[in-house]
Amino acid sequence: MEAVVGVLADEGVEVVFGCPGAAILPLYAALRTSAIRHLIVRHEEGATHMADGWARTTGRAGVAIGTSGPAGTNMITGLYTAIADSIPMVCLTGQAPTTKLHQEAFQAVDIVEIARPVTKWAVQVREAAQAPWIIREAFRVAHSGRPGPVLVDLPLDVQRQEIVWEPTLSARLPIVPAAPHGPSVEAALDMLLSAERPLLLAGGGVILAAATGVLREVAELLRIPVQVTLMGKGALPEDHALFAGMTGIQTTTRYGNASFLESDLVLAVGARFGDRHTGDLAVYRGARRFIHVDVSPLQLGRVFGPDLGVVSDARLFLEALLAAARRRGPRRSTGEWVSRVGALRATLNRRDDFDDLPIKAPRVFREINAHYGPETYFVTAIGLYQIWSGQFQATFRPRHYQVCGQAGPLGWEIPAAIGVKTARPDATVVAVIGDYSFQFLVEELAVAAQYDIPFVLVMLNNEYLGLIRQAETGYGMNYEVDIHYDAFGTDNVAIMEAYGCSGRRVTEPDAIADALDWADKEARRTRRPVLVEVMIDRESGTAHGTAIDAVHE
Repeated sequence: MEAVVGVLADEGVEVVFGCPGAAILPLYAALRTSAIRHLIVRHEEGATHMADGWARTTGRAGVAIGTSGPAGTNMITGLYTAIADSIPMVCLTGQAPTTKLHQEAFQAVDIVEIARPVTKWAVQVREAAQAPWIIREAFRVAHSGRPGPVLVDLPLDVQRQEIVWEPTLSARLPIVPAAPHGPSVEAALDMLLSAERPLLLAGGGVILAAATGVLREVAELLRIPVQVTLMGKGALPEDHALFAGMTGIQTTTRYGNASFLESDLVLAVGARFGDRHTGDLAVYRGARRFIHVDVSPLQLGRVFGPDLGVVSDARLFLEALLAAARRRGPRRSTGEWVSRVGALRATLNRRDDFDDLPIKAPRVFREINAHYGPETYFVTAIGLYQIWSGQFQATFRPRHYQVCGQAGPLGWEIPAAIGVKTARPDATVVAVIGDYSFQFLVEELAVAAQYDIPFVLVMLNNEYLGLIRQAETGYGMNYEVDIHYDAFGTDNVAIMEAYGCSGRRVTEPDAIADALDWADKEARRTRRPVLVEVMIDRESGTAHGTAIDAVHE
């Protein structure tokens, strides 16, 4: 295990999130003398989400540690979240001795088989001498191709063994990004130059590949408007003249849907055509042509067949496209199309200036946008508040908008915010959360309080499961979605105080700005999380549309 910890340090691991237990103690014994920082969590799912937030922020694999049995099964949700959003992660689990695995020993479960569907690789170390090499391979797999999580299971008897290991003779395994095929790049450029109304669609892969800078260069050189997916928010600043919004059925902008429907060609880079983005495929595809660029060949044609598919790392493709465009010289003007997208952007927007009581959700995001600068890191999870965030929240920098886009586990925000703040101790970190999600992993507030990890929680509290209640209307019912038990529901401010943190409830729209200012100062003063609980209208706000063509709702 000393060799394993040495490899972790050499792989750039600065912090690990975990919970010790009998079957993982040899690894913890090795960690004691390491420079790697350890944060003890209150639930292993929280450990995976912290590692997830750390990885999304740094671009490097986060590490979570748990013992045997339920510790590993508790990590499954975090592994699923990471593989769904292409987040590199390495999870290390303890295991019963190898001689006991077939005897139904205490907390002996085949975690490798359980984890296999939600990991890029799940493996049990059966020979001690393989341990450091398997850890090396775990990091290589986590980062190569389409990133994702790896689980390494460590039986107790294997952990206890001694091996011969010389750290100076060990190095990281090479990761070679997929380069694009030259003729494919030229073909993509031909299609772009022949289109009258082209769009660039930046998915999460653009951010993962650190390709946002070259994306902007391509857009500005060819004068092509840029849209983003939910996972791609931050790929282009939303105040850029070529920003064309977001298409979709929930997390979407009206002008984004409208401009997409008028486009005749879409170059999608690092996007997987998720169903909340595409909606009705017949409407989404229409008569327009598609170029799909993805690092994984298994993504091409997975949802629908593109007119041109290119297997490539996003940054390498965009760099090759930029070079090809420069070689060809000036192209014809696309000023009319850019002006049209700008006109749509200026006219097809949703209101956010409500002064109503109770507070309407869009007003909350108006205040968030006004209060926090582009350097702020935001974290949000699932539900109506994620949809509102996608619709209203402005993002300007890559990796500053962290959202669990596909899996959508409730409770993700608090541990993910801990991971983000641990990665960027000097940054302002804000988690936008719902009243129901708050209670799923609320125990991880103790971690933030214990290690002086301050961040701001902005809660939108409507006291019921808003998105589920909307879905239930299709069944003609309103069943088991009400979660309040008195005038205000659960006393979330008191919960914060019980963990040694602070909170304030807001019921007036004009009080939101002051509450956010107070929360920033209180977080700096106490070095602990601070809650701004905004009581919002229980009846207002919807998912805004059920199909991509619902642009005038």
